[in-house]
Amino acid sequence: MTETGSARGAGTTGTGRGTGTGTGHAAPTAAPDATVVHTTTSTPVGLLTVAGGVDGLVGLWFEGHRRGPTRDSLGARSDVGTGASDFGEVARQLGQYFAGERTAFDLPLAPRGDDFRQRVWAALRTIPHGETRTYGQLAASLGGVGLARAVGAANALNPLSIVVPCHRVVGAGGALTGYAGGLERKRFLLALEEPAERRESRLF
Repeated sequence: MTETGSARGAGTTGTGRGTGTGTGHAAPTAAPDATVVHTTTSTPVGLLTVAGGVDGLVGLWFEGHRRGPTRDSLGARSDVGTGASDFGEVARQLGQYFAGERTAFDLPLAPRGDDFRQRVWAALRTIPHGETRTYGQLAASLGGVGLARAVGAANALNPLSIVVPCHRVVGAGGALTGYAGGLERKRFLLALEEPAERRESRLF
């Protein structure tokens, strides 16, 4: 199995929307984000929602994703994407990944988050396929183990599941810790990526 590409990303910072007026009246419905479109694609870990903008992919979320997107933030439905976001290519590369034919993604990425989150998400993309890092190791690479809690929070808010591999971050001693898509999916993804020689060594 060979590496077929590396994810490209340039983040932009998003802004929040108010959810109510506090007056007892129903809050006005927010207009859908006109800069983003979305679709869904079937995978071995369930249906994924894919969102993209002109500059690249904005998000990739599981069904039941904790801290997932609001309906308004997904924009209009599109089967093809917009700008640099090619949904057909996303589905193709995901298919290769789950078939064991791809070890990295070659897609333009545009996740929305502040500077620190962007740094954490960029660091996640440096963790090789088939390997894991602890929160402490990731924090150390970003400036010090004292950042571990902040790194964990940013990791939990990663909007680009699988493509930006937050599932490769584990607790001390390799323990599986919380995952926005659920621990069963995290376990599945790590098993999928486990090198054959390591898998075989556990059988003897």
